[in-house]
Amino acid sequence: MSIPLVLSLLWLIAANVIALFPSRDKHWRAAYVLIAIGIPLVGWVTYENGPVAGILVLAAGASILRWPVVYFWRWIKRQIG
Repeated sequence: MSIPLVLSLLWLIAANVIALFPSRDKHWRAAYVLIAIGIPLVGWVTYENGPVAGILVLAAGASILRWPVVYFWRWIKRQIG
């Protein structure tokens, strides 16, 4: 396994552990940190392992951080129409 894949696996484990603990702000601060770390990590995985691995890591991250993705999609739809 390459280093980016190992780091993305650790990112996924950390995101799941963070989700186990209660939070007053519904984990939004943790989501911002995870997004800030995850975006370059997806790029690195894609660069090192190809687009298929990058898409798989992106899908895994989006499944964990689904509410930011939903809100972003709603914002895009509002901007278009």
